[in-house]
Amino acid sequence: MRIYLLPLLLLSSAYTALAQGPHIGLKAGLNVSNLYADEVDDNNARLGFNAGVMGRTNLDAPIGLQVELLYSTKGNNTQYDAIFGLIDQEVQFDLNYLELPVLACFRFAGNALELQVGGYGAYLLSSDVSTSGDLGSSSGSVDLDNLARIDAGLAGGLAFNAGPAQVGARYTLGLMPIADSDGADLLLGDAKNSCVQVYVAFGMPGE
Repeated sequence: MRIYLLPLLLLSSAYTALAQGPHIGLKAGLNVSNLYADEVDDNNARLGFNAGVMGRTNLDAPIGLQVELLYSTKGNNTQYDAIFGLIDQEVQFDLNYLELPVLACFRFAGNALELQVGGYGAYLLSSDVSTSGDLGSSSGSVDLDNLARIDAGLAGGLAFNAGPAQVGARYTLGLMPIADSDGADLLLGDAKNSCVQVYVAFGMPGE
């Protein structure tokens, strides 16, 4: 199965879940994102956020489905030292997505604790680069023709449920390179997204 079909499969699963009358609500949290090539590390992380809506199937069932539609910021923040450390410059690369996570939920401890595993599809809305330091400050938009508009990957985490509220932590691992032109490939190579999310959500039963 080609990986670019994953967002379509996620959208189909989301439609099925929503058709079953889930609990719906709002969700927001913190993103700690980075770009990775061969392996993931915690260097150059960028702080951002995620916010949007969510839907959950029957909360009393031991296995359920959670679907979200989020505005999610990703990218990285790199610190450069030049001329034997005499010049410091910080460069922040921002990627702003409309993201659709679809996760299977396995509930334990009276459904208060759940393991969430699944995937996500995302559409790139905008991208910016800003720099500041000894060489001055600047910012500007990135031409989206140089970047892949579609991203997709794996997602998993833990969540705690207390009535209609949910608090959780999640990790997402992108499987698709960000660069989509020769020029972008020179700067980014085959870098992909990685992101740790912590969030709170509050919902109510749907119709």
